[in-house]
Amino acid sequence: MPDVFPSADIPVVGDRAAVTRFPAGHAVEDGHLVRSARAGDESAFARLYERYARVVHAVLLARVDRQDVEDLVQDVFLTAWKRLDDLRDPAAFGGWIGMIARNRATDAHRRTAAFVELPPDLEGPGDASAGAEANAALAAIRALPDAYRETLMLRLVEGLTGPEIAARTGLTPASVRVNLHRGMKMLREKLDPGTRIEDRGSREEGR
Repeated sequence: MPDVFPSADIPVVGDRAAVTRFPAGHAVEDGHLVRSARAGDESAFARLYERYARVVHAVLLARVDRQDVEDLVQDVFLTAWKRLDDLRDPAAFGGWIGMIARNRATDAHRRTAAFVELPPDLEGPGDASAGAEANAALAAIRALPDAYRETLMLRLVEGLTGPEIAARTGLTPASVRVNLHRGMKMLREKLDPGTRIEDRGSREEGR
């Protein structure tokens, strides 16, 4: 197994790390990378990790507790590495690993006997107000329909632009725009009026 899963590269809410950019039509490159990884090229799988770690992170964060996400990201890529030969279309790696992430999130829920929610007024180190807002936003996003949850996580948490979300999820650009528009409208309706929502993807698109 390649040592290509640096948890420090996986962002959390509030992380301002730069988002890696990939050219349009990178599915063909994915196919080449998958075939190289199957042949034993560990650097090829490392490249796939770099491409899809944020997508997997967003898929999981939309479904499971934040403290469990980083470990589950590692599990998802480990599973993908072990099952790489099962992927019939190498160019479909993005959709395939997204499916693995969703299944892994479902398994995590099944194995959780109980969920203990911390009191909302519990203070921790750092900016307690900002932390409360982040937790409120995450809870609100998780309450949205599936189509909106992942798209908003990719936009607001991972900082991906609309075209990047489309390229990594297989959605059309028009579908991404609709999901973002409707999802943001529903999210604002669920949150308190004073809660800040930073659209990192929009900031990147404006550059």
